Amino acid sequence: MEELLQIGLGLFGGLALFLYGMNLMSSNLQEAAGERMRAILAAVTKNPFFGVLAGALATAVLQSSSATTVMAIGFVAAGLMGLRQAIPIIMGANIGTTITAQIIAFKLSDYVLGIVLVGFLIMQLAKQGQMKYVGTAVFGFGLLFLGIDTMGAVMKPLAENPVFTDLIAQVTGVPVLGVLVGTLMTLVVQSSSATIAVLQNFASTPGADGASIIGLDGAIPILLGDNLGTTITALLAAIGQSRDAKRVALSHCIFNLSGCLLFVWLVGPFASVVAAIPPAGPEVEVIARQIANAHTLFNVTMTALWLPLVSVMVKIVMAILPEKPRRPRDPLVDTLETPLAPDAAAA
Repeated sequence: MEELLQIGLGLFGGLALFLYGMNLMSSNLQEAAGERMRAILAAVTKNPFFGVLAGALATAVLQSSSATTVMAIGFVAAGLMGLRQAIPIIMGANIGTTITAQIIAFKLSDYVLGIVLVGFLIMQLAKQGQMKYVGTAVFGFGLLFLGIDTMGAVMKPLAENPVFTDLIAQVTGVPVLGVLVGTLMTLVVQSSSATIAVLQNFASTPGADGASIIGLDGAIPILLGDNLGTTITALLAAIGQSRDAKRVALSHCIFNLSGCLLFVWLVGPFASVVAAIPPAGPEVEVIARQIANAHTLFNVTMTALWLPLVSVMVKIVMAILPEKPRRPRDPLVDTLETPLAPDAAAA
């Protein structure tokens, strides 16, 4: 019981550190570069391809697909861009968010405290302004990896627990169940980056046979669920907004849901393609990078499929969320509401 408590505290404490570091990094990067990103998003919306690039760049810099998605929803709500221009930005945001998983796949454990120290020193020495934001972002980046290391350390005993390994084996054997687990995790944590980081750490834990405790075939369905669960943020941001803003959020859901429905039946072939991408080596050593590559490949593939079909996406969301019907005109009411002509009024 005490061991389970230690694991739980370590796991959730590490997750808290990760989320705090991620939020600290994201919010300060937005302060440092947010206005530039807004200008870029507003400027390059005429061409769908450039819209994708702008969405990916904004998300890679801000380290938050939610921030980019909320910006796009805000632009549409304010009438600064249309639905057709916002959808490619959402697609690009899905690609940009994979940068976080790629960064996490680097083994930075030996440098975590150094990164925290550098960020802290910049925070303390810099006056108010851009450097202060940059220093705080670096500090948050260090905390992010410190949280990952904490989670990784407490997950190792789980690999030796037969009850837990049997449960994981069941999830691995049923891809749909893996999708549900990933979706639920992201709904609870409200950060796909956090749940993917947990997945990368967990998959890097060796089982009794020395291989990954879950394997790439088991990790991919959970990854698909993580992508599906992240759409809730866009839906929440659209509450109370214009009908077009709600359609932008809905397009985000359709994009990820269609990808999930497609790839969940192709887990084996998709895992083979991902495994063929460098680096090569023992599974437990390279699986964190493979999960990051799978995340990137999934979103790039879905963007390539949907980008030529933006007009189809627009028609789908317009059909699901049509314009509100106008009130039918009542001739009697219209007659009563029509002001009298001056001569009639005088009479």
